[in-house]
Amino acid sequence: MAFEKKPFNNSIFDVNPGDLFKDFGNQIFDQFPNNIQIKSDVTELEDYFVIEAELPGIKKENISLAFNKNILTIEAQQTQLNKEEDSAGKVIHQERNYSDLKRQFKFDNIDDQGITAAHDNGILRVTLPKLPKEEQKATQIDIN
Repeated sequence: MAFEKKPFNNSIFDVNPGDLFKDFGNQIFDQFPNNIQIKSDVTELEDYFVIEAELPGIKKENISLAFNKNILTIEAQQTQLNKEEDSAGKVIHQERNYSDLKRQFKFDNIDDQGITAAHDNGILRVTLPKLPKEEQKATQIDIN
């Protein structure tokens, strides 16, 4: 909201400093294209995690996955070329759209050798198996 009504007899000491700069970033960044995010769901089950990420219109060849230092990185590149031609084959209008998408997730206790992924109908499904929990033994500590 660009303008928010405030009571007229409001004291200057009742003003929240955040209200002064609330729309400052929007005024600057509205000039740039919208930040595209990879929408995703993360589910934790007993033995593994599942990430389902929406990547509509992106081919499997344009998606890369990496798991390094407990961070899963999903990267995708999307290229759209809209080309209209007249009956003689001359280009009368052409637009290009390139976007790079990246999303990272941090996980602990993952068996990185067992990670699997599948891409179907614009949904990337990544399964990350957990490492078996080591049995924790109770240790008696002597007090000096």
